[in-house]
Amino acid sequence: MRETSGAAGEPADFAASFVRMAEDSAAHLVRARAEIGKVIFGQERVIENALVTVLAGGHALLVGVPGLAKTKLVETMGRVLGLDARRVQFTPDLMPSDILGTEILEEPSPGKRAFRFVKGPVFAELLMADEINRASPRTQSALLQAMQEGFVTIAGQRHDLPKPFHVLATQNPIEQEGTYPLPEAQLDRFLLQIDVDYPDRDAERRMLIETTGAEANEAGAVFTAEGILAAQRLVRRLPVGDQIVDAIIDLVRSARPEPGTPLGEKLVWGPGPRASQALMLAIRARALIDGRLSPSLEDVAALAEPVLKHRMALSFAARADGETIGGIIATLTRRFT
Repeated sequence: MRETSGAAGEPADFAASFVRMAEDSAAHLVRARAEIGKVIFGQERVIENALVTVLAGGHALLVGVPGLAKTKLVETMGRVLGLDARRVQFTPDLMPSDILGTEILEEPSPGKRAFRFVKGPVFAELLMADEINRASPRTQSALLQAMQEGFVTIAGQRHDLPKPFHVLATQNPIEQEGTYPLPEAQLDRFLLQIDVDYPDRDAERRMLIETTGAEANEAGAVFTAEGILAAQRLVRRLPVGDQIVDAIIDLVRSARPEPGTPLGEKLVWGPGPRASQALMLAIRARALIDGRLSPSLEDVAALAEPVLKHRMALSFAARADGETIGGIIATLTRRFT
């Protein structure tokens, strides 16, 4: 099978070094998952997809009702991955400067005044934007532009964000009063939408016992920021075969409401090329997490819904007929399982 991208065709000594680096990163990722699992119970899929997001160099939207440890997940990931993690509670009165930072006028010496830039919480390596849809569209746009560009501009001056830089934003899918839903173009900037569901009975029982005692479990650090950057570079070098590339393209194109197609009347809009890029990076990251050197069709099927769900919208007629985005994606990915 011809490899379309990655480490194929490199000298033998480089290939051996690449394999060693991949095995070392995979071993660290196994430890990282275990450490996060000490604190976050019954959310293995959520943990995996959150790690996929970071390894792929993207941002994620966590959707779930309150009380499912979304905030705890971000705090724990920051500790385990060695990243500076911060949290911002989004409210209707939150201003862009409350996130990005602002310039203040100070007098460093008598008779001399100068502006000094005070960084906002966005200057973190891992930022939790809690209930992002509660902030005004202006504030949402300020954060989302920073996510896309990797820097902020204040008073005409560019200020680069740290590397790595990742945003894990949360939304409550039930209480929508007083919210400002993210526009489609802004949703597209999130690599994955991660749905956080209730844990099963065994996980909830373990949680009940282990979190109400005298001592709580603590997660230990596994990575550093430099280690995460190295893993991200490694992810982009994992080889991907023609069959997988064609599967990604076929899947994403089949999810668009083209006239005359089965989905033409069911969808209002569908995923663009950015979805293909997101899926390509995500399946590479998932393969590395599982200790594999190249992704498979199973990875495409597993990550199709998190990548595509927030990039598609049902028509009114489809909603009236009981259709769901998840059901449509499941039908499209049936060929890969």
